[in-house]
Amino acid sequence: VANKVGVVIEVNAETDFVAKNDSFQTFVKEVADVVMAQNPADVEALKACTYPGTDRTVSDVTADKVLAIGENIQIRRFVRYAEGVNVPYIHMGGKIGVLVNMEVEGIDAAQVTELGKDVAMQIAAASPLAVSAEGLNPEVVEHEREVYRQKAREEGKPEQIIEKIAEGAVKKFCKDVCLLDQLYIRDDKMTISDLIKGAAKTIGEPITVVRFVRIQLGAE
Repeated sequence: VANKVGVVIEVNAETDFVAKNDSFQTFVKEVADVVMAQNPADVEALKACTYPGTDRTVSDVTADKVLAIGENIQIRRFVRYAEGVNVPYIHMGGKIGVLVNMEVEGIDAAQVTELGKDVAMQIAAASPLAVSAEGLNPEVVEHEREVYRQKAREEGKPEQIIEKIAEGAVKKFCKDVCLLDQLYIRDDKMTISDLIKGAAKTIGEPITVVRFVRIQLGAE
């Protein structure tokens, strides 16, 4: 994060040995700086951007790194947030990257950085699908509903209560996969919503988690 812009990026190498190499890590950081400064639309646009300190493209410098390191390197994806307060978190030695985007009013970003890290750790560990139920993909919710319907039928439940059973199961599913409803990994007596409300009360201003991204190396 720099100048309020947050970026999380996935760059793949073939081995952990290379991924931990200083030269590779510097390359990843500098490509993230390109995303931050030049705001490319997608990975192809990023590859055509000018690499920092050179008059060459990111694609050209990537090819150089491949030759120097002796392994294939692939810039796979990135997400860039430019509004609000953005808090990054790297987990498992770089295998999982999280970026949390928060909306705050009258609050210095430093006051919510610790909260942002706590929320990001939750996202890294618990893999929520959305901030709240409103943000869930309706197709995912309907798929879960149908799974529970089928399960109820297979268990021989009466047809007239199957829909009620499915609805109850979907509500539980939504609680499990929505960030604000998840139990906090550091204190299972509170939800993430409780955690955020507590921080907002202490600071005296509202805090809203607007969106987040969780990128896991190699995952879809």
